[in-house]
Amino acid sequence: MTETERPAPSGRTYPATVTLVRRSRRYADGPPPSGFDQTIEDWLLTTALDESELLHLFEDFVWRLIDDGHPLDRASLHVGTLHPQLYGFGCNWERADRLCDEIKVPQAALASDAYRRNPLFRVIEHGETVRVRAGDAQAAARYPLIADLEAAGFSDYVAMPLRAGGRYHNAMTIATRQPGGFSDTLYTRFARAARIFALHVERHIAEQLAANVVTTYLGREAGARVLDGSIHRGDGLPIDAVIWVSDLRGFTDLTDRMAPETVLRLLNAYFGAIVAAISDAGGEVLKFMGDGLLAAFAYARFDSPQDAARAALAATRSALDAVAELHLGGGEGNGEGEGDGEGKGDDTLPPLRSGIALHEGRVFFGNIGGAERLDFTVIGRAVNTASRIERLTKTLNRPVLISEAVAALVDEPMETMGAHPLRGVGAPVALYAPEVSRPRNA
Repeated sequence: MTETERPAPSGRTYPATVTLVRRSRRYADGPPPSGFDQTIEDWLLTTALDESELLHLFEDFVWRLIDDGHPLDRASLHVGTLHPQLYGFGCNWERADRLCDEIKVPQAALASDAYRRNPLFRVIEHGETVRVRAGDAQAAARYPLIADLEAAGFSDYVAMPLRAGGRYHNAMTIATRQPGGFSDTLYTRFARAARIFALHVERHIAEQLAANVVTTYLGREAGARVLDGSIHRGDGLPIDAVIWVSDLRGFTDLTDRMAPETVLRLLNAYFGAIVAAISDAGGEVLKFMGDGLLAAFAYARFDSPQDAARAALAATRSALDAVAELHLGGGEGNGEGEGDGEGKGDDTLPPLRSGIALHEGRVFFGNIGGAERLDFTVIGRAVNTASRIERLTKTLNRPVLISEAVAALVDEPMETMGAHPLRGVGAPVALYAPEVSRPRNA
C-alpha cells in the first residue's frame, strides 16, 4: 500500500449476535506503518511483549506481515474465553478501510447454522487448518463465506489454529486478492510467525480470564482492586456511599414448595432483575447473601452525594418493576413448567416481592478473612444499619424504606414512617417510604 492510498468508507456489518466493542483507527487516516527495523520474529520476542492491548497487537502484527511482503487484504483473530455468557472475542482487519474492530460473540452463536457453515468451525472445534483457493466449487458450496469472498475478488483464504498449550482453540485467518494467492514461501513464513504470535494470544487470554473471573464473582470495583494486587488481609479503603440491602420475601416458603433446580432458576431471574437495575443506575453489587443482596452507590462515581442517592432510589423503582414483570411474563422464566425459557415469565407462581433499604455513610471496602481464604466486601456501621432497616420493610408493609440521611439527599415527597429503634444502633432512626408501588400482600 502506498502513502497516497486513502481508507474507503466503512460499510462493515455484523450479525445480530455479534457486538462491536471498539474500533481502532490508528492507521486509517494516515500512512500505514512501514520500514520496520525489526523482523517479525524479533518484534514478537521483544517489543511486542510490552503491548497490553490485544486489538493493537493484532493490528500491528498484520501491518508487519504486509511490510514483510504478505499481500494481505483481510485478516481476523478469534479467541475463546471463560465467561458465563460470552463465548469469545475477536479482531477484524481489512485493507480497504484500514480499520481494526474488536468484537465479542455470545455463547448462543455456537448453536447457529451460520457458525457451523463457517470454516472457523473446523478450526475452532477440531483444530484443523482450512485453506481455500479461488475456483474451489466444492468449498464455495460448503462455506457461504468462501463464495462471498470469491465474488469479492479474493483468490486465497487461510484459517489456522493458534496453538500454544491453552485450553481453547484460537484461530487466525488471512485472505488476499493477489492473483495466484499466497506463495508457498510466504505461507510458510506466515505459519512460523503465527506460532510465536499464538504465545501472545495465550498471554492475553490468561489476563482476560483473570479479569472475567474476578469481576464476575467479586464485582467491577473489587475485581479491579484484586487485579491491581490488593489481595492481602486488611487491604482496603474507606468509601462514602449509599448502601443498598435487599431481600426476597417469602423465600423460605418458596424453597419448601419447589424443587431445588427451580429455586435456583427463580433466584437467577430475580437477581438478574435486581442487578440490572443497580448496574444501570451506576451502583456496584458487592455480595449475594442467600436471597439477599448488598450493593453500594459510591459517591466517587457520581457528581455529588445527591446524584448517588437519586440514582439509588431510581434503581429501587426499576428493580421493583422488573421483579413484578417476572411474574407477569416479561422476564426470565422462573417456573417449573417446560418451555418457559428466557424472556418468558410464569404466572402460576405467586408474585415475587422484594424489600429494599437504603442508608448512607462511610464504610470500609476491602479484604477480610483468614490467611488463605479472603473475601472482598463492605463492612461498617452503615451496612449494619441498612440491614436492620431492610428487616422493617416487612413489618411496615413497604417495599422500600430509606433512612433520614438518604431522604435528606433526595428532593421529593415521601411518607414519614416515624423513628424506629434498630438493634445495635444507639438512637432510633427516622425512616421514610418513597412513592413506589405497594406490595399486593404483606
